[in-house]
Amino acid sequence: MKKAISTPALAGYAKRLSQMSKDKRLNATHISLFTGLFVYWQRSDFANPFNITRKALMAYAKIASIATYHKCIRELDAYGYVRYQPSFHPAKGSLIYWPENLEKN
Repeated sequence: MKKAISTPALAGYAKRLSQMSKDKRLNATHISLFTGLFVYWQRSDFANPFNITRKALMAYAKIASIATYHKCIRELDAYGYVRYQPSFHPAKGSLIYWPENLEKN
């Protein structure tokens, strides 16, 4: 049974989105991708880390270009919004480590 979204997780996500909106390095694609990651984190019962596949995440975030996807997910990792561990295996998927302090920010 899937867990319902927790109030602290949702509040932390909303606060992080507010921070992201002020970050001049980010654009709408980063926000869309981060939102997709949040949804997949929720679908994985808030597991940390959780698996994602590029194909599914690109479809959810409405990203058409593989290069854009890789650029944005690497930048989200570099800027500290998530930790991204690529697997380079299409069926296995990559690991995303959700920020531990998301609920506390």
